[in-house]
Amino acid sequence: MRVLVEEKGADGFSISEAARRAGVSSAAPYKHFSDRAEIVREVALAGIDRMRDRMDQVAQAASGDPLAPVTALGLCYADFARTEPGVFRLIFGLAEGHERDAEMQARGDGCLAIVKREIRTAMPEDTPETEIERRSLMLHMFVHGHAFLEIDGKHELELTAEQEKALMADISRRILRD
Repeated sequence: MRVLVEEKGADGFSISEAARRAGVSSAAPYKHFSDRAEIVREVALAGIDRMRDRMDQVAQAASGDPLAPVTALGLCYADFARTEPGVFRLIFGLAEGHERDAEMQARGDGCLAIVKREIRTAMPEDTPETEIERRSLMLHMFVHGHAFLEIDGKHELELTAEQEKALMADISRRILRD
């Protein structure tokens, strides 16, 4: 299903096409899901899980500079958008009702919890939680915007991997060390 979302977008594929590619009858998906919306929701949930797991891995593996985990998270987020643009779009807006879906919100909060954890680690110990929240939002706004600009081809910059890393490191410093 994820392949079809990437190829045709969340609204551009049919369940019968997905079933055919999976080698099952067109009725088979409905033995596990009540409707198309539920299938698409599961694709989005699985995408959030993949993104969260990747974010956690890169943050844990980052070393050197105290801001390295935060920089790594930004790069990971943008990379996820580039490698799974259809799923990324699905997670962040193409499916109606996400904002009212408690499970979707909880899984998204799991991603944000990783960001907050790394910001909390990078900030002085006495930093109030409201400040951690504020800076987490600032970073998310920048990185999320960057990711969408990248996948939508909305800027003229052709960033190399090193230039993008420098950009993420710069924004991490600016937001966390002001």
